[in-house]
Amino acid sequence: MNSPDNSKDGARAGERIAKLLARAGIASRREVERMIAEGRVKLNGEVLDTPNTVLPGLKGMTVDDKPVKAAEAARLFVFHKPGGLITTERDPAGRPTIYTALRNALPENAGRVMPIGRLDFNTEGLLLLTNDGELKRAMELPKTGLPRTYRARTFGDITQEQLEELIEGIEIDGVRYGKIDANMERRTGRNQWIEVTITEGKNREVRRVLEYLGLEVSRLIRTAYGPFELLDLPRGQAVEIRQVEVERLRKSLLGGGEAYVPLSAPQQARARISRTRSPGARPTARRAEDRRSEDRRPGGERPKAAPRRDERSAERKPIEGKLSPRKPAGGRPEGGRTEGGRYNSERPSGGRSGARSGGPRSEGPRSGPSNSRGPRNPGPNKGGPRR
Repeated sequence: MNSPDNSKDGARAGERIAKLLARAGIASRREVERMIAEGRVKLNGEVLDTPNTVLPGLKGMTVDDKPVKAAEAARLFVFHKPGGLITTERDPAGRPTIYTALRNALPENAGRVMPIGRLDFNTEGLLLLTNDGELKRAMELPKTGLPRTYRARTFGDITQEQLEELIEGIEIDGVRYGKIDANMERRTGRNQWIEVTITEGKNREVRRVLEYLGLEVSRLIRTAYGPFELLDLPRGQAVEIRQVEVERLRKSLLGGGEAYVPLSAPQQARARISRTRSPGARPTARRAEDRRSEDRRPGGERPKAAPRRDERSAERKPIEGKLSPRKPAGGRPEGGRTEGGRYNSERPSGGRSGARSGGPRSEGPRSGPSNSRGPRNPGPNKGGPRR
């Protein structure tokens, strides 16, 4: 089928079919062009043969004989990709893909989403997902300049001076890599964590650059992509970015809006959407105010705390009458208490008064039973040292 003539005097009356299908979340523009070449895209039952077809809308459009729905509002998800997953929809080798984990991580109404960029099989961390192919392409383009930040655990000898030389870029095997901001985080012997920020996102860029410097990369985690950070999102979980933030980002990248101002970490944490967890997912640490709110009663009141010790004492009924001197077991008054309840410094002599006044302790025998023990009699069968 030839491209319909939708223009007069060179003016287009619509948009290219690849852009329309990408906006509808069918696939990226490049993938749509591949679908058209394979004859999978039809208009009113006729196969389209060129991606340059310009249409005013998606009416009568089918992909794999399935009608294409109108484009929905752009949605964006932050996913913490675990290691050991392929960033693709299906793998010929049968390895698990991100969509296996996304079945439990995304809400039921998420629809079809596409990854923005890719993470290698063993690379983990932040992976953005969207239903908008146009937004996906804009965030992937190197000219957009969105930074991608990684943390790499490496083994080998490296200095901060060598890492700072990467700020001018580097060429490896004929491939030129642009500005790379690398900093040493911490080091133990020949093992170190290095933070790397790139803006191009070429295939395996971070690993190739670090291996070129003689380092062995044992772990690689992407912690940020553009204005979005991984923060404390658990592995295998996903959260959705608020719609207002998505629209601001989309307008700033595709035109028609102000430049997008990245949110700080606390602002981003508040702006991040409702967490979506699977029924069997492990809960994350709750904030203190969330725990306090759960302790409230249904009416909004806190449970009454037990009274303090001094409050319990105040509730006791006061004793009427005068205080009489307390008598010890020996029958002699201990003295010292007056009618007002205060202690008298003049204490009766004798007994153990020397211990309180600082004088020598009485050497005479004590009255009353003694707590001291005499030598134990081992008896006929208990002689010798105890074992």
